[in-house]
Amino acid sequence: MTQDTILANAKLVLPKEVITGHVVVREGLIAEIGTGAAVPAGALDCGGDYLAPGLIELHTDNLERHIAPRPKVAWPHGPAILAHDRELAGAGITTVFDAMRVGSIPESKGRYPKYARALASEMLALRAQGFLKISHMLHLRAEICSETLVEELSEFSTEDRVGILSLMDHTPGQRQFSDLAKMRAYVMGKRNLTNAEFDAHVANLQSIQTRFGAQHEAVAVAEAGRLGAVLASHDDTTADQVAVSAGHGVAMAEFPTTLAAAEACRAAGIAIIMGAPNLVRGGSHSGNVAAQELADRSLLDIVSSDYVPAALLLSAVQLGEIWGDMARGIATVTDAPARSVGLSDRGQIALRRRADLVRFAKHDGMAVARNVWSVGRQVA
Repeated sequence: MTQDTILANAKLVLPKEVITGHVVVREGLIAEIGTGAAVPAGALDCGGDYLAPGLIELHTDNLERHIAPRPKVAWPHGPAILAHDRELAGAGITTVFDAMRVGSIPESKGRYPKYARALASEMLALRAQGFLKISHMLHLRAEICSETLVEELSEFSTEDRVGILSLMDHTPGQRQFSDLAKMRAYVMGKRNLTNAEFDAHVANLQSIQTRFGAQHEAVAVAEAGRLGAVLASHDDTTADQVAVSAGHGVAMAEFPTTLAAAEACRAAGIAIIMGAPNLVRGGSHSGNVAAQELADRSLLDIVSSDYVPAALLLSAVQLGEIWGDMARGIATVTDAPARSVGLSDRGQIALRRRADLVRFAKHDGMAVARNVWSVGRQVA
């Protein structure tokens, strides 16, 4: 017999409301939910802190940051995965779809080498051996503007259980990089290119997109079907691009860059994902539409931490305050992402759901994660 874990005197963030109560965890599941501030013998007194479902991250570049911590520095994959796993657990994230780029430009000065298959294999092995604290799944970022997308996608199978495949097109002059001046500042700073090298880089990418773009987009859509992955678009900018996404069967739009694109997504029934850093910072670093503007217009469904894991909880609480509804804010990082990828066993504090939980407090404008549980086991 396993001993129950009781988390008491907490503000429970339920699907539609926040109540004071307690949760009983038994064999990794939520077994009981009660009301009131009483603290039974043997229970953990949460002291009036919030207790929410564990956060669900659909798109994060954080693992890439760990495998390449500095320009020209390649870090061993195993230690990088473990560091990434621990960082997310500490931020309250209990389920993550690790974003890995598929599609490379082997001879590019911009350095886009192949890495996804090897990294995925090491992550899946660590998961199978029980070394990871939280639940990790695969998100393949299919780079349309590349040379090797078809062969790299063919290396994945249904046994990999790819959860999401997103259509990425970083060709200069459109989508995220419609403003070439902003792209120049970003890429030259990140890749340490000269002006001449940047101009050659842009010309090369535009040539690659002309040669391979249509084929790669068609193959990526087909591969999502073969792998059983939810299809996502990325950086839709115009209503016409959203119409193409809808025709492909896209279920989620990651980071639409304009109000017009977000409105078209809503009309097409495509869930809208925005970046937590955009919300926390008060705007997009690329000059795209602000997440808060979409939130104010009820055009924001899901939040992703993107490149700052700690921003996920912070942004959800911020949305709760913007909307005057903490349950609605927390749902953007729990229930909504769970439903968007078909995970019916998590994302809510509800009976028989996985006991993926985060206890957090609000302090001086911050959301502070105190404790985190994954399938009932404390991981942070």
